[in-house]
Amino acid sequence: MTQSTLATSTRTRLILQGIVAPVIIYAAILLIAGRWDYWQAWVYVVLNTIILTVMSVLAARNPALVEERLNPKQGMKSWDKVYFAVTTPMYLLAIVIASLDSRFGWTANMPLAGYWLGVFVYILGQSLFLWARYTNQYFSSVVRIQTDRGQTVCKDGPYKYVRHPGYVGGILFASTIGIILGSWWATIPQVIAAGMLVWRTSMEDQTLITELPGYLEYTHETRYRLIPGIW
Repeated sequence: MTQSTLATSTRTRLILQGIVAPVIIYAAILLIAGRWDYWQAWVYVVLNTIILTVMSVLAARNPALVEERLNPKQGMKSWDKVYFAVTTPMYLLAIVIASLDSRFGWTANMPLAGYWLGVFVYILGQSLFLWARYTNQYFSSVVRIQTDRGQTVCKDGPYKYVRHPGYVGGILFASTIGIILGSWWATIPQVIAAGMLVWRTSMEDQTLITELPGYLEYTHETRYRLIPGIW
């Protein structure tokens, strides 16, 4: 596949996965909620539209990285399939719960200060995720050793401080989706998903130590996986 063909194919899938899928999710939120004045949902829509726009601009600079994330080659670990089997339904469940919460008023009072703190943490998490994603040229959507792409250890940017900065960002924004949608109840499945991401961090770290040359030495330079000074 030529570079131009790869770029065209990547752009097509970006449109389908980065625009069409979110629109379907946003429409589902409003339909399930049964109201157009669900302002928390609109905050969620605006935030993610901005994030997807930034992501698309950055993606245009490295179509090979986007191709890897959209269509990873063979080598995905079996335990990583378990991770996705658990966390993907958790996200969808959180969306449904939040929408039903808006319709039936299960979350009676969420302080505005707490709400906007959740929004801040969500943006912080997404920003850290994007920083890690476009610093590491091998930031795949699945756990696999990319021998086909000549994978090496990334030590730049946020990787100077923790070994899995993308997961730090993922834990932050996953845990606050329910808050952004105005539902305490919707945070429950997402906190479970965040816990699974911590588990995935441990499993991936062991995989990289065993299979990626130079990673063991990197663990001596950057000692902590997620939280400096703790773990």
